[in-house]
Amino acid sequence: MKNTFLSVLALTATMTSFANADDKKFTALDVFNLEYATDPQPSIDGSEIIYVRRSNDIMTDRTRSNIWSVKADGSENRPLLSGRDNYTSPRWSPDGTKIAYTSAVEGSNQIYLRWHDSGQTALLSNLTMSPSGLTWSPDGKWLAFTSRVAVKNPTLARAVKKPKGAKWAEAPHIIDATRYQRDGQGILSPGYTQVFIIPSDGGTPRQITSGNFDHGGALSWSPDSSKILFSSNRHIGWELETSESDIFSISITDGSLEQITREPGSERNPKYSPDGDMIAFTKQANTPVMFRNTYLAVMNSDGSDEKILTPDLDRPASSIKWASNSKSLYFQFDDHAVRKVANVDLDGDIEVLAEGLSGTSLGRPYLSGGYNVSKNGLITFTYGTADRPANIAIMSGGKRQVLTALNEDFLSHKDLGQVHEIIYNSSHDGQEIEGWYMTPPNFDPNKKYPLVLEIHGGPSLAYGPGFSAEFQRFAAEGYVVFYDNHRGSSGYGEKFSMLLHNKYSSVDDFADHNSGVDAMLGLGFIDENNLFITGGSAGGIAAAYAIGLTDRFNAAGVIKPIVNWLSKALYADSSTGQLHNQFPGFPWDHVDHFWKRSPMSLVGNVKTPTLLMTGEQDRRTPIAEIEQYYQALKLLKVDTIMVRVKGSPHGIAGRPSRLNAKVDNIMAWFERYKK
Repeated sequence: MKNTFLSVLALTATMTSFANADDKKFTALDVFNLEYATDPQPSIDGSEIIYVRRSNDIMTDRTRSNIWSVKADGSENRPLLSGRDNYTSPRWSPDGTKIAYTSAVEGSNQIYLRWHDSGQTALLSNLTMSPSGLTWSPDGKWLAFTSRVAVKNPTLARAVKKPKGAKWAEAPHIIDATRYQRDGQGILSPGYTQVFIIPSDGGTPRQITSGNFDHGGALSWSPDSSKILFSSNRHIGWELETSESDIFSISITDGSLEQITREPGSERNPKYSPDGDMIAFTKQANTPVMFRNTYLAVMNSDGSDEKILTPDLDRPASSIKWASNSKSLYFQFDDHAVRKVANVDLDGDIEVLAEGLSGTSLGRPYLSGGYNVSKNGLITFTYGTADRPANIAIMSGGKRQVLTALNEDFLSHKDLGQVHEIIYNSSHDGQEIEGWYMTPPNFDPNKKYPLVLEIHGGPSLAYGPGFSAEFQRFAAEGYVVFYDNHRGSSGYGEKFSMLLHNKYSSVDDFADHNSGVDAMLGLGFIDENNLFITGGSAGGIAAAYAIGLTDRFNAAGVIKPIVNWLSKALYADSSTGQLHNQFPGFPWDHVDHFWKRSPMSLVGNVKTPTLLMTGEQDRRTPIAEIEQYYQALKLLKVDTIMVRVKGSPHGIAGRPSRLNAKVDNIMAWFERYKK
């Protein structure tokens, strides 16, 4: 009897151990528990930060945005506008007593006002199209924003009048615009983005720009609240010019328009200095190449005496903000997979003030994150790590202080994969490549693990050692995930980025990935008989190209790729810009070049079992691309399967269930071919 009792006790303990192990595993349902902070907005004195807290609703399968507040000492982390509705774009009034924000709580996205002392709210607008770029005037009397304004549809033939009560087919949709579609929105109704203002105490929005041009980007008020700066390309034929933009100012009283810059290239993101004497902006050449550096520049408010402040910084500058004394500017840039905040004075002296902006890209570990600065110089930013999505952090006394802990309630109890850096040289030309690998929980270096090579998109983007729900899912199932910033990735300078110019994709970047796999094998814990490859968008192109060059991988997950540049170049929403920047000319003039860049040119070599996946509403890498590749592989008798994500645009992981479906299907495919 005693032995029986001990056996039952041992079995119970074992079952409890297994249950605890399962509880600690990062699972598909855990994706719904993830939260992250974004869009930090410090108060004038820096004592309080409002921010957008994003979380996933398991019942609606949507990511919800609420507005929260936290004190600069980390206390009183509390909701200001919370619930099942979305609240976004919080902006302090100049006197700090009110917060403007946008929400669709009453049906359509509108502008609201919240009194910070009482919590009372008021609806300010009644717009037919969503507002963006919400910006207070310095005197607090106005809010500026941009919104799309519809114009009359083009017509051709006169419609025949139908009898009363007749039910005829819908009239044809006639299109005469060059840029007529957009991923996530489909075929666009004719219209242009215009600048509006609305009284902050309520009233009728007034459109202050006009013309068949888009007037978008950042808006900036003059200190006396009489003018607004914006950027636009108002050239005739602007739709074909993908690298042109100038800075304009417009009077809010009489609508008089002044063009301030006129040079070829793009001048964007204008910002009046607090004293009104100068304008800061970003500047980029119009050279038709894959990479063009973005510089931070200043000029007098009339456009004279332009000066580039970052001429020697071989990294694109972005998110510029003036210091309150008008003597320096803040900006952010990416450097070797680290996003940084720096200050530059008017002599061009740069000082890095904060590092580690991250954590707002949950699916895959793309460089992400943003910052803001209060009038008294408090820097607040989104701070993420390899095992945590973004929290709100500040720099205080030269030290980083993390104010929130949005995921500690459940991630602190999970066994997560660990991220490690690996540096190696490409077999193509010896180029140094930075990469990372995530090891599974309870990793044992004396064991052998299957390897997943995952390739980032862009290709002019970059991964970093940040949090990745998708990679954690792979690691939880016992895979080592390897990823790299191959040639062409951002954050490594112009020379590195241009190594992929007119080579998208090619044997060059394949060598970067393949050499990384060899480097991983050299570590001793990778099972050389269980190698897998996957990637999305440009990463999908690279994965498809790779299996045309090698059969070393057991199976491939080719996600939303381009396989035939001759077809894609003329029917995707990104075609105009890609033809200008990433190819030597039009496809009919360079058939051989376009075909050489296409994975379809190598499909006859493919032996690797291949899963293909694209959203059915994708207009960036349309689903016809995988349909071509699928049919070719079937004809070649290569094991293949096509996963069509219903209702999804290019961002197939944009809803939590779709992120899980993406990973689950890839892992199921890999398991089928694991030795």
